[in-house]
Amino acid sequence: MSDDTDEEAEPAVELGEGEPVEGAPLARVASRLTWPQEASGVRTKEGDATIRTPDGPRTLDSVLDAVDETYFDTRQTFLTEVRSEIGTGPIPTAEE
Repeated sequence: MSDDTDEEAEPAVELGEGEPVEGAPLARVASRLTWPQEASGVRTKEGDATIRTPDGPRTLDSVLDAVDETYFDTRQTFLTEVRSEIGTGPIPTAEE
């Protein structure tokens, strides 16, 4: 516990006032799962989750349809396979 009472109760990072972004970050969805995991298990648990992609929001189920891997031994393997399908880059806001 800290004895510093001078610290302000403000967030460490200021949040912007921009337009909202649809979907959840892929890392957040992946953090809700335990590893290793079969693709069918991911579909059952999180398949209906909408994730953010550079092309707009997509369901994880639709992304997994395009991924060839059927077994993810680690969280990193899952993230790598899904990111190779959805790509990386700026995420459009809800208004774009």
